[in-house]
Amino acid sequence: MFLNLPPPIDYVDPWLLSYDERLRQLTAQRRRIAYICEYPDASTFRYRAFNPGLTLAATPEWETSGAYFDHRDLSGDDSFIKAADALVICRTRYNAGVGRMLACARARGIPVAFDCDDLVFDTEQVHLLIDALNLNQNDEAVWNDFFASVARLGATMRQCDSFITTNEFLAGCARAYSPGLRTAVMPNYLNRLQQEFSHACFQAKRDSDWASDGHIHIGYFSGSPTHARDFAIAAPAICRLLDSDPRVILRIVGFFDREQHLIRHHDRIEFYPLQDFLNLQRLIAEVEINIAPLQQNTFTNCKSELKFFEAAICGTLTLATPTFSFQRSIAHGQTGLLVPSYDWDFALREAVAIVEDKTRYSAIAEAAFEYVSSAYGWNRHAQTILRAVFGGGAS
Repeated sequence: MFLNLPPPIDYVDPWLLSYDERLRQLTAQRRRIAYICEYPDASTFRYRAFNPGLTLAATPEWETSGAYFDHRDLSGDDSFIKAADALVICRTRYNAGVGRMLACARARGIPVAFDCDDLVFDTEQVHLLIDALNLNQNDEAVWNDFFASVARLGATMRQCDSFITTNEFLAGCARAYSPGLRTAVMPNYLNRLQQEFSHACFQAKRDSDWASDGHIHIGYFSGSPTHARDFAIAAPAICRLLDSDPRVILRIVGFFDREQHLIRHHDRIEFYPLQDFLNLQRLIAEVEINIAPLQQNTFTNCKSELKFFEAAICGTLTLATPTFSFQRSIAHGQTGLLVPSYDWDFALREAVAIVEDKTRYSAIAEAAFEYVSSAYGWNRHAQTILRAVFGGGAS
């Protein structure tokens, strides 16, 4: 485990803004984008609605501002709709408030985009979704809930002018679902506070010459309770590495179903509850190896590469399944390791060897840090946002 990192942060959600504050943020420039979500939280909302507003605020030269609104605003003061030049509806299920908002947007003739980061809008894919998430397929409530939720997302999407998403694979799925739909890719990227704190962690590791406590931590950072099948891909190999190397410790953060393979190593497994998005970066920064195993299917190929860039920005090596996004973001052997499902034993041993070779580890960490700072930096995507929302250039 790496040492000498900055202390934990006293965290407060940065999106606790009043309606008036958000309306002022929206109207700060001559051109305005209103982002609509169901409710602000630390996952999809943060990447797809909150971060873009901060990016636009930091790049006033594009004369475009943005701010988020949610279901509570639709049922209260919805004057933001009349102030906006475009709406971006972020993974929001259809209801009466959404219907009224869409009608108002059509009456004003402003563009409306549907933004979604998962394959969760096509009811023909519900069977794949339930299977990939390892949910109980014998539970009628599971089928009822997922068909209802996916159908409502699809209903919102079908009434929008365009589709914005995180990668071209998911954009292709959207075009198959709605032929002729204009699609655009805007990647997930880092939040300013997240990037600054992660940079401090990276700098501390570099300044200490990558000092560690002699143990080798493998981190699995699970954002939801539905990744049991994903972790199971790597679990047997992790267990064999724990058998053979007493230095290795497994760190699990978030939700986790206890693997039978790992029971005998319970004293070498660290469990942390779900973290806020800043202190999570510190826990990622402490470990030498970050793993992102995924099943290989249509659903997982729609996933973004955030598990890579959130580790790379704080100087931690990532081992990831070569899904669509990971293949396009990780340069194997240079900024991380791509690991087919059959190769986790070899990849983990290779990762340990890289950790043992401080020169090699630091070279990969530096290369990944530089790439991610450029490609996923919090202030790098103003033009990407404008192209995605307005469909032309950034003028």
